[in-house]
Amino acid sequence: MDVPPTGSYSILPSLQIARECTMPQEKQSSKNPSPAGSTPSPPDASAAAPADNRRWWIRLWVQPLLLLCVGLLLIVCLGLAQRFGLITTGDGSSGSAASGGATSQYICPMMCTPPQSEEGRCPVCAMELVAATSSSGGDSHSVQISPAARRIANIQTADVELLPVTRTISAIGELSYDEGTLKTLSAYVDGRLDRLYADYTGVVVEAGDQLALVYSPRLYSGQVELLLAMKAHQNTPPTQLSRVQLSNQDLFESARQRLIELGMTEQQIENLQASGEPSNRIHLHAPISGTVIKKFAVEGQYVKEGEPIYQLADLSTVWLMLELFPEDAAAIRYGQRVEANVQSLPGETFVGRVAFASPSVDPTTRTVGVRVVIPNSDGRLRIGDYSRATIDIPLNQIGSQQGPVFDPELANKWISPRHPHVISDDPGPCPICGMELVPATDFGYVDAAADNRGALVVPRDAILTTGRDSVIYVETEPGRFEIRRVVVGPNARDKTVILSGLEEGDKVAIRGNFLIDSQMQLAGNPSLIDPTRAVPEEAPEDTEAIAAAMSELSEEDRILAERQEICPVANMRLGSMGAPKRVLVNDTPVFICCEGCRKRLLNEPDKYLTMLEEYQSGSTSENSLPANSEEDSWLPPILPLEAIESEDPVSTDGLPPILSPQLIEPEESTP
Repeated sequence: MDVPPTGSYSILPSLQIARECTMPQEKQSSKNPSPAGSTPSPPDASAAAPADNRRWWIRLWVQPLLLLCVGLLLIVCLGLAQRFGLITTGDGSSGSAASGGATSQYICPMMCTPPQSEEGRCPVCAMELVAATSSSGGDSHSVQISPAARRIANIQTADVELLPVTRTISAIGELSYDEGTLKTLSAYVDGRLDRLYADYTGVVVEAGDQLALVYSPRLYSGQVELLLAMKAHQNTPPTQLSRVQLSNQDLFESARQRLIELGMTEQQIENLQASGEPSNRIHLHAPISGTVIKKFAVEGQYVKEGEPIYQLADLSTVWLMLELFPEDAAAIRYGQRVEANVQSLPGETFVGRVAFASPSVDPTTRTVGVRVVIPNSDGRLRIGDYSRATIDIPLNQIGSQQGPVFDPELANKWISPRHPHVISDDPGPCPICGMELVPATDFGYVDAAADNRGALVVPRDAILTTGRDSVIYVETEPGRFEIRRVVVGPNARDKTVILSGLEEGDKVAIRGNFLIDSQMQLAGNPSLIDPTRAVPEEAPEDTEAIAAAMSELSEEDRILAERQEICPVANMRLGSMGAPKRVLVNDTPVFICCEGCRKRLLNEPDKYLTMLEEYQSGSTSENSLPANSEEDSWLPPILPLEAIESEDPVSTDGLPPILSPQLIEPEESTP
């Protein structure tokens, strides 16, 4: 064997050895045959390792990819089969419809149109129609809920009760002065304030207390004039003429009256007459007992006649000013009892009565001002303090808030028409305003508690409302819930008064009623979205809206539209969505309810003309255009289109023939 030169390396033998190790056993056997008669050697373990590695990689990547491809192919096949109608969705509607023996109906999710017999899109909102589920044994106004579904949905019921109900109105108000007790002490004469005995705001005074000392030269001259007139009257001898005596008497009376107008009291004038000494100073006395709430002058200040000096308020009564919503203000009456809790005196309740409710609504706050008079003989209530007031209004059998009210404090009593806190057992004048007291019955109060059974009430959760319409689901049989359209009255805490639509003892759903409503929608029955269909069947007349819409048509079109009556596409009465639209189909005038039906009518004219003819002939199936459905059973029969011809056609025999139009050349004018 040749030896490679020094400094060089040969890798050929090693590559050849590696190649021989990876060659199959047969090739190695053919290349190096075994001697005759010798037994072949077993395969080498190192030669089988690469093959095992390749199979491991195949199991790791190729098999999952094949499974994924098969799954995708299966999904595509299922989608194509569902697309071409070979299989249906598993919503259970087809099975239920087949078991009931009725053809499937399709409804609009927004309940724009009545249920349709074929799938497609809603002609009004263009949403895809969905298959209506079976009502599970219920009629057109009810749905049947299985016990299992009821447990899952946690549907609960409560009884309709007839209870004495009291509506409670709560409001926040502020204490204010009683404006009827405010008094202003002004200067009766020009002068100077030498002394102010009530020298600060808030001082409590009694009627007749001295408040100020006023210096006035004019007052002094008036006193001198009175003394002179008194002396002349007293010194007149009885032998003089009666005319002179009467003149002196008039001078004395006028001088006395002038001093009264200058601010002197009767007692001060009598003291002046007894002493006979005039004074240029006079004391101002408090006209009422109360509190000085404002002081307009200071000691030593010169004042003019009529200038205010003090303002006093009698705090034996205070006003509570409330702001109520108009619907709450309409429920209260004069003399209504009000309970107030003051923020500064927690835990104590003060009782007052409504004295006045504003006849107007505040344009800014949209509230009505209500004034409550509260006695405050002990002076514990402070002006400006906040108070929380509650007013209880009893409701009668029909939920009215304006019926007679029994108040034990006003039974067989007389009340002041201006001051509701003045209550007396006997008639007479009001000690505050002088008006005659009137019986409390004049303001809607009764002398004895009437036998008031109360009003029909249900829990608030039982009512489903859209703001304009309210519905309640009544369990007429175990698991059968019927929709009822109700008229809702006022709320009373967690209860709501029902004015009509329910009877005492009815069971209403208070939990899970939204699930019941959704089942009614899917069944194509009346629901919260369209509760008007839940009205009991009557013989309705044309509404003003339909009549107004039909009047927009010409006389000829109106007659044809009234004979056709319904839209063949939407199965709705013509005029219910505005003026009907006229479409000429195969030389036949057809009216539709809206423009949304035009495309469907023109795409399949024969289909809808056939349906219209079947409707007019009365041979429609149960799920197509119903000639005698529950809603349209009151409609008169419709004649077929062939019958819409004049009974006395106009003869054209005597009319001249109509010539074809001819073009007449204008004559040329000669210059």
